[in-house]
Amino acid sequence: MYGSAMITGGTAGIGAAFARALPAETELILVARHEEGLDRARRTLEAQGRRVQTVAADLATDEGRNDAIAAAEARGIELLINNAGIGAFGRYLENDPDFERRTVELNAVAPTVLTRALLPGMIGRARSSGRRAGLVILSSTLAFQPTPWLATYAATKSFLLAWGEALNEELRGEPVDLLVVCPTATASDFGARAGFRMGALPVTESPDRVARAALGALGRETVHVRGPLTRMALRPFLLSRRLTTSGLAGLIAAADRLSGLRSRPAGTEEDAAAGESPARRS
Repeated sequence: MYGSAMITGGTAGIGAAFARALPAETELILVARHEEGLDRARRTLEAQGRRVQTVAADLATDEGRNDAIAAAEARGIELLINNAGIGAFGRYLENDPDFERRTVELNAVAPTVLTRALLPGMIGRARSSGRRAGLVILSSTLAFQPTPWLATYAATKSFLLAWGEALNEELRGEPVDLLVVCPTATASDFGARAGFRMGALPVTESPDRVARAALGALGRETVHVRGPLTRMALRPFLLSRRLTTSGLAGLIAAADRLSGLRSRPAGTEEDAAAGESPARRS
């Protein structure tokens, strides 16, 4: 059981379902853009005896991400659920360009920034307590193939899948469980916000089933695909992908030990300067 958890996009859909599914003893931090939805979710959960903190933050911005990070660090969370996401249904060149940018910022940049800021502390606390931290990343079954009319959304979900699988290999030996969740069509307001009717799809799954199954899979799987037919169809691909990722991680780690692949820590100012043109450095 986790003492405290942060859920991004925690007021609706799968995010709200995670809040309901976590044990009553787990203190919750819900992050979303709108105060009204946060207040409604907080009142509902507090009426059930839950301890809830809310953070009104736009995670598509640096300011919003910093606000969420500060709240999580102050609480000392043990579980981070990167759930918030948006997408637009339509031809890429006909979609609002600002919304396409926000899709990348919220779906891909926010989980990367929040996880990098919070995971070291989560792991440190887990080591000290003898417990395990948890990291859940919401991807999608659309992550496994390019998807016209949802091009940017599907691409961000592909990023989350690959990033989560790679991160899981890097975290081997650390006291943290990582899970990438790939839901199928889910009965939520995402379709309406994205611009298509979820009711037009032949099968949708309830957010509560997705959340309960994900929490049950955390610590047992790395990638959890929803939908029995989808899971069966992807099983050979997932096995091959896992073996390839694990083998590649081993090869890179061995090469780094033997010859030192990096001459200095990545992401330094020197690396940034090396990527600039001579004109920009002058």
